[in-house]
Amino acid sequence: MNFKTSVLALAIAALPVASFAAGENNVGCGLGSSIFNGQSGVVPQVLAATTNGTSGNQTFGITSGTLGCTQDGTVRSSVKLSMFIDGNMERLARDMSRGSGESMDSLAQLINVKQEDKARFFQVAKVNFGQIYASDKATVQDVMAGLRAALASDAALAGYSSAVI
Repeated sequence: MNFKTSVLALAIAALPVASFAAGENNVGCGLGSSIFNGQSGVVPQVLAATTNGTSGNQTFGITSGTLGCTQDGTVRSSVKLSMFIDGNMERLARDMSRGSGESMDSLAQLINVKQEDKARFFQVAKVNFGQIYASDKATVQDVMAGLRAALASDAALAGYSSAVI
C-alpha cells in the first residue's frame, strides 16, 4: 500500500468522527495543528493528527507550552459533552429549568464541577435557562454556547466555562 492509498484509507476511517466534529480542532495541539492550521476537510485533519503524533512534537508542545498546546493540565473532550447534550436535549432542558435532576448531575460530572460548586451550578443553569435554551429549536451548539456564557458570567463558576468547548 503506497502513501496516497494509506492516507485515503485513514481519511475514510476517520470520516464519521471528522464529520461529527466538523469545524473543531479535533486533532489536538502540535506541529501538525500548526502546519495545517485553518485548513478543513478530512485529509488535512488526518495529516495534522499524524504529524502531531510523530517525533514527540506534541509532548514537546505540551511541556513547553508551544505549538498551540497549553500547560493547564486539563484534558477536554467536547465530543463527549456534545454527544451527551444531543442525546438528552429534552431531559436536560426539563431538569435545567427545575435546577436539578439526573441529567444535570451528569452534565456537572462531564464538565468536572466540584461537589462544593454543584448547588451554584444548578442555580446558575436554572436562572439562565432562557439564555441556554434560547428557543425550542436550540441546537447542541446553541446549548453549549449558552451554558458557556452563563458559566463565564458567574464569578464563582467562570473557571468551568472553558470545559464547555
